[in-house]
Amino acid sequence: MKMNRLFATAAITALFATIAMAADISGKWVGQVPGRNGTTENTFTLKQAGDQLTGTMTNQAGEFPIKEGKVTGDDVSFKVTLEFNGNSIGLMFSGKVSGDELKMKRTREGSDQAQEFSLKKAS
Repeated sequence: MKMNRLFATAAITALFATIAMAADISGKWVGQVPGRNGTTENTFTLKQAGDQLTGTMTNQAGEFPIKEGKVTGDDVSFKVTLEFNGNSIGLMFSGKVSGDELKMKRTREGSDQAQEFSLKKAS
């Protein structure tokens, strides 16, 4: 019984330490994102609450909400759904934050081709 309590206490302490070390990526991030017709400037406005991530992605096509966002340590992932002419396109983003840089990879749902790009934190 004492050993179980000690193990539970150690596990909870490790969990809180991991959460405390996680990067807070809230704010605006800007970068050139590759697309079908070259690169376009995109702005990601991110809001982190614990391990949950929300916000928007804005580019010349409009503003799109971030869905299913998650932050685990320095790892970031989220989904953006684009709507064009009645068609939905799901984009999956994943990356790693390092200081004021966010190195990202984007894939389209149903495809394994990835495009890589970097975002910089806007001041």
